[in-house]
Amino acid sequence: MAMGRREAMKLGLVGAAAVPAGSAFARAEAPRALIVSTWDFGAAANAAAYAQWKKSGSLLDAVEAGAWVPEADAENHSVGLGGYPDRDGHVTLDAIIMDDRGNVGAVAALEDILHPISVARRVMEKTPHTFLVGEGARQFALDQGFSQTRLLTPEAEAAWREWLKTAKYKPVANIENQRGSALDHDTIGIVACDATGRLAGACTTSGMAFKLRGRLGDSPQAGCGLMVEPDVGAATATGVGEEVTRIAGSARVVSSMRAGMHPMAACREAVLHIAKLRGDAVKDAQVAFLAIDRHGRVGAYALQPGFTYAVTDLGGATRVVAAESLLKPVKN
Repeated sequence: MAMGRREAMKLGLVGAAAVPAGSAFARAEAPRALIVSTWDFGAAANAAAYAQWKKSGSLLDAVEAGAWVPEADAENHSVGLGGYPDRDGHVTLDAIIMDDRGNVGAVAALEDILHPISVARRVMEKTPHTFLVGEGARQFALDQGFSQTRLLTPEAEAAWREWLKTAKYKPVANIENQRGSALDHDTIGIVACDATGRLAGACTTSGMAFKLRGRLGDSPQAGCGLMVEPDVGAATATGVGEEVTRIAGSARVVSSMRAGMHPMAACREAVLHIAKLRGDAVKDAQVAFLAIDRHGRVGAYALQPGFTYAVTDLGGATRVVAAESLLKPVKN
């Protein structure tokens, strides 16, 4: 049930487009950003993306290179190698890559291929399509010369077998615990804008742990997990994908920027809309948006505390920032 006005006022949802006085973008602007990505592990992704950008000058190359880092990290259980499987024990990967010329490629439910972001780029560059899924995506990858890789690591398999003892499933992700640290991470989204205003983005994930086989979240869907629009900006999403998909979240953020909103206000508006629309259904769920506009200004906002993002400027300096959130940490 959607929230009434009284409940919305309690959460500060009235006047959603208003800019909170203490927010980051209401203060002095930081140096122009080049690359931003979700979560603290985005710092390593940004470093790889920046190095590639310096080498080739291509933002598309950069975001692809950045996505490779978490995809190959077996310790990251929500992206690529080492990702937690679905309830049947299959690790399935989703990814999307976009530029600001209307080019987009995506894959979903891809198995046995280490770097789905690169398969997505091949879909974009080598086919007349924008999206391949399942066995068709896998066969395309093999035809393109990608090698098969066992993605289910011993650690992820052990976690899955432990989960099977109860087989309880609830799509809740990234809620901050009472000690102030995030319980887990998920999708990495990377968006970039150079000094000339050119834009690109990528998003890659293994999806919700122990999901129903065949489940598809927001991440590989253009306008949901990622959106890039020329002369406007780019946005990406993280958290419970079903909630992002309900409002075409990243497209909504970009649309707000097109209408003149600062990226921070645009991200906040999308979170507030979900909160008002879904009410108690999202009280235990995390949803967050991250955006960059054509001026290199950055915005991020989350439903729950605990969301962080990495920002790399044109000089290569990187910082990890804790995003503002609608709900506040639980106090002991």
